[in-house]
Amino acid sequence: MSNFRDNSGHHRYELDAPEGDSFADYRDAGSVRQILHVETAPEAQGRGYAAKLMDGVVAEARESGRKIRPFCSYARAYFARHPEAEDVLG
Repeated sequence: MSNFRDNSGHHRYELDAPEGDSFADYRDAGSVRQILHVETAPEAQGRGYAAKLMDGVVAEARESGRKIRPFCSYARAYFARHPEAEDVLG
């Protein structure tokens, strides 16, 4: 996903899209990355960008061996809708 990145300096994942960007703020607690807030620009909402962002978060967690703990309602809902991603929950 070329437009997905971990902006570690700002403790957030980011996804660029033509209609507006999405981001997920996080905090690390040991080896667990806590997803605190997921947001998509209003003009980009309803187009699946937040889900694509979370797909990137899951892929990055698998690659790095990191666990994810969703704190915000969107991240929790994402994991409820994607049981195949439960392997990264910690």
